[in-house]
Amino acid sequence: MLSYKDAGVDIEKADRFVNQIKGFIKETFNKNVITPIGGFAGAYLLEIANYKEPVITSSTDGVGTKLKVAQIMDKHDTIGIDLVAMCVNDLVTTTSKPIFFLDYFATGKLKTEVAIDVVKGIAEGCKQAECALIGGETAEMPGMYGEGEYDLAGFAIGVVEREKMLDGSKTEEGDVLIGIASSGVHSNGYSLVRKLVEIKGYSYNDYVEEFGKKIGEELLIPTKIYVKTVLKLSEKVKLHGIAHITGGGIPGNLIRVLNPETKAVIEEGSWEVPPVFKWIQKEGNISKEEMYRTFNMGIGMILILPGKEKEKALNIIKDTGEKAYVIGRIERGERSVNIV
Repeated sequence: MLSYKDAGVDIEKADRFVNQIKGFIKETFNKNVITPIGGFAGAYLLEIANYKEPVITSSTDGVGTKLKVAQIMDKHDTIGIDLVAMCVNDLVTTTSKPIFFLDYFATGKLKTEVAIDVVKGIAEGCKQAECALIGGETAEMPGMYGEGEYDLAGFAIGVVEREKMLDGSKTEEGDVLIGIASSGVHSNGYSLVRKLVEIKGYSYNDYVEEFGKKIGEELLIPTKIYVKTVLKLSEKVKLHGIAHITGGGIPGNLIRVLNPETKAVIEEGSWEVPPVFKWIQKEGNISKEEMYRTFNMGIGMILILPGKEKEKALNIIKDTGEKAYVIGRIERGERSVNIV
């Protein structure tokens, strides 16, 4: 007799996996989560008494081919942090507070120990972002993925008061740009980095003196989650715009939060570019323009705010333990991002 297990899908193993991850998922819960793990739908009680016009915001993302590096290195405990970061860092550009998160994990054959590490990372990311992990999907799909391969997607929901929501429309001449440091490459540009490693004949286990780590270790440093810092700033400082520096680099993301009649002027050399980017540029013989439109170059989030708020903002960011730099300004002109 032919069974589902014979076809490559082990339902019992999947059930055991769910039981094994319940503990650290519950660690992300708060009193607003009102459904148990394993239901058909997650439910979250949204308290809106303190909002006049609550706006529900959402974001979905993945971690791109950074997954390939995690799979080659057989290190899966931080890639879930990246997944949460990519979603909640987008949400918080509107000054939304992330409230809950869902994940999608797909693989050809479920390796329980790998999946547990991945979900542990997702739970850790949710704790850093102070949001609940209220649901997800684990899909075992034989024939869709190669041995040891898996894919991830994340979905975040947030809430913000309508009158406080940012969309870049408030940016104006005279504003300053503050960049908050990234933790490294984050989760963008990995197809280019992987191509470089392939062409140069490197191994991800090769040690690189410039950044003092194996290549794979450096590339798997998790994406920084900026939620607490940005929300704290939004309560104390007047912000005009926020850009999460992901795919497209500084030019491709900052332009999304500029008024049509304003341009951003970025002062090259005004912040510390991490050694990994210098190594990538040197080893790949990559142009400056290509580097800036592919990588974050050491800046994970850019804040646009009035000049008079600059010192206050820098002090608040310092108090959160993050590094920040004044990296440029807003001028009147055709909507653009200029690196000078």
